[in-house]
Amino acid sequence: MASDIIRSGIGRRTGIALWRQIADAIRAGISSGLGDESGRLPPEMELAEQFGVNRHTVRSAISALVSEGILRAEQGRGTFIIKPERLTYPISKRTRFSATLAEQGQRGESRIMSHGIVPAPEDVARALALFPGAPVLQVRTVGFGDNTPISRATAWFDTERFPEMLPNLLRFNSVTKAFAASGLDDYVRVSTLVEAYHATLDDIEILRLAPGSIVLVTYAVNADLNGKPVQYSKTRFSADRVSLQIDQDPHQPES
Repeated sequence: MASDIIRSGIGRRTGIALWRQIADAIRAGISSGLGDESGRLPPEMELAEQFGVNRHTVRSAISALVSEGILRAEQGRGTFIIKPERLTYPISKRTRFSATLAEQGQRGESRIMSHGIVPAPEDVARALALFPGAPVLQVRTVGFGDNTPISRATAWFDTERFPEMLPNLLRFNSVTKAFAASGLDDYVRVSTLVEAYHATLDDIEILRLAPGSIVLVTYAVNADLNGKPVQYSKTRFSADRVSLQIDQDPHQPES
């Protein structure tokens, strides 16, 4: 219950400012039913009584959440929850970033942030069926929908099989087109693992998230039509902006 979260949400002498604890408790309470049918929060005085703090401390917490885009304050009416519309990101045999966003009326863009040849860590080598330490291309990207960051990812490719993958990625800014230019006309998703975590400091900075936000993390392997792995990726999605949908339809259009 939202009221239970409020009652147990803060503690003194924790080293964390009371207003920040209250902001985190309100954020947690929102997902548990805090607010009436219109999304309006209880009055500041009522929240102050429930938290056992003064009204100024509650006002500081609400101000922070307004700045983060979670709440909006309306003069004379109160404070309301902003309910963001999430993008639906289907995970299917042919998951393609830009096509997925275009279908929902948004312009999708993936920006390469860094790249380099690195020795394959054990998990990467296992996913790509390589020996640990084998050279792989590592590419870090940030995915945007209408200029809002919604995901950040790290992907690895076998440099022996795809020696031109990096220049092709830099040229086309599309994994699908880079693979095609490298001689691979089609590939499919063969496995996806999804986990949820609290946002890291990097998530907060790169995805412009609030402290305490949740990210959905996917670990994915793509393979050619003979089942040979061609790409391993770890992608971190903002749970406030994206819903992951497991889609069994193998005919999703490509980008």
